[in-house]
Amino acid sequence: MHDDGPDAFDAFGQDPFDDEEFDDQEGEQGDDGGEFDDALLEEELRQAAAVLDPVPAELRQLAMDAYAFHDLDGRLAELTFDSLVDAIPIRGATDVPRMLTFTAGALSIDVEVTSEGLMGQVMPPQPAGIEILGGSQALRPPTLTADAMGRFTGDTPPTGPFALRLRAGGEVVVTEWLRA
Repeated sequence: MHDDGPDAFDAFGQDPFDDEEFDDQEGEQGDDGGEFDDALLEEELRQAAAVLDPVPAELRQLAMDAYAFHDLDGRLAELTFDSLVDAIPIRGATDVPRMLTFTAGALSIDVEVTSEGLMGQVMPPQPAGIEILGGSQALRPPTLTADAMGRFTGDTPPTGPFALRLRAGGEVVVTEWLRA
């Protein structure tokens, strides 16, 4: 075994952790005589990482899509019911619609998602525009219109991660993101 006690380096006549040596390196200079430029080093590391470990194109697209969907003025509607989690399964039933309820204060949105599309109702009943966020239509998400009774339907079912953005009476409400 090695003896790494306090006298272990005496044979070499030096202390490997001499504080004076570290103090001298704080103002270390580059090869050109000037001090190191942290910004230049950071940029060189960033370029090396871009070459050696680039961000996948799909992840970059998802990040841009998520940013395009941000809405600082919107309230978040919490998922309060999901039939995949909260409902009792029915024996023998196939292609059962997924029932979702989102709540934001006194406002609630009931949504039924099927293989043929989605339909729902805004409570309390009121006209509204409902955008389906998700997929590749980042700049122009499909918009559904709720009638005076708050009812809306859409012919295309959401695929992949999706959320709903409701605009009614000057108010913006965004649901949690779910996977279809």
